[in-house]
Amino acid sequence: MDIAIVTGSAGLIGAETVRFLAEKNFLVIGIDNNMRQELFGEEASTEWQRKELEEKIKNYKHYSIDIRDEKTIFNLFNEYQKDIKLIVHTAAQPSHDWAAKDPFKDFTINANGTLVLLEATRKYSPESVFIFTSTNKVYGDTPNYLPLVEKEKRWEIDELHSYFKFGIDETMSIDNTKHSLFGASKVAADVLVQEYGKYFGMKTGIFRGGCLTGPGHSGTALHGFLAYLMKCAITGTEYNIFGYKGKQVRDNIHSYDLVNMFWHFYKKPRMGEVYNAGGSRHSNCSMTEAIEICEKLTGKKMNYKYVETNRIGDHIWYVSDVRKFESHFPEWKYKYNLDDILTQIHDAIGKRN
Repeated sequence: MDIAIVTGSAGLIGAETVRFLAEKNFLVIGIDNNMRQELFGEEASTEWQRKELEEKIKNYKHYSIDIRDEKTIFNLFNEYQKDIKLIVHTAAQPSHDWAAKDPFKDFTINANGTLVLLEATRKYSPESVFIFTSTNKVYGDTPNYLPLVEKEKRWEIDELHSYFKFGIDETMSIDNTKHSLFGASKVAADVLVQEYGKYFGMKTGIFRGGCLTGPGHSGTALHGFLAYLMKCAITGTEYNIFGYKGKQVRDNIHSYDLVNMFWHFYKKPRMGEVYNAGGSRHSNCSMTEAIEICEKLTGKKMNYKYVETNRIGDHIWYVSDVRKFESHFPEWKYKYNLDDILTQIHDAIGKRN
């Protein structure tokens, strides 16, 4: 049986990948040590999802391993090397706020952990496809210097700018910008994955995600915008809006749609290819617009507070241009829009609580 290794397998994208690949008859090896709980507290624990995967998916095997543990990771790859066809690396320290608390842990998870996995792949399974979940934070705060216009409920890019119609593409520089320490560690990993493709000729793909979301997200205040927002809307917990008048814009892609991008890349891989991967013009919203949708779905007014100071390096407006991916893989299409995503999150949180 063909084997896929998925890191961060109990997280949002990891678990979606596990389910997707299990249906394709892979034996899925999941690596996840619930670091999310250590980083963000009990509410962020992914144990519920690990248990669900193990209970419901027969061709899933879980390993509680730290991706920085070179010896154990190498032993695992050595054990399964002949049958490994795909590695999907989603494990990460995902918060730019948290990274400043412990730069060493942030960097070793995001950069060193990625290097361990790349070397394990090169040593034991060099013909495998390696997919990395990067982030739009590799562009730092450069998007904030685009010509932005304030609208009633959102910031928007000036209609005369080339990025207006489709969003930000992969030609935007990742250099000479304020990334946050999280962004910097992800840049290091992003470039490593590119280099293993271009230098060693390995089949590697880098997906720079916008706001990755869906019903499987264990959202917290420091990570998981829509999931945490909906959780606050349902429970009445106070939500803090940080700066930009609450009009900052994010594009939101459902975890299934992202994993389906992975699948298309796996079928026709390239070497060190980079793709922006978000909701694009298909699925995006401002903070204010998202709050309105949450209030409509819950039937309750949200309890929120506005904080004038924005998060350091945070984007004011970010919409991904996914046309490069669409040109390489024209059969790929979005399945879910913003309303679908928020409705699913609302229903999923209601079932879990």
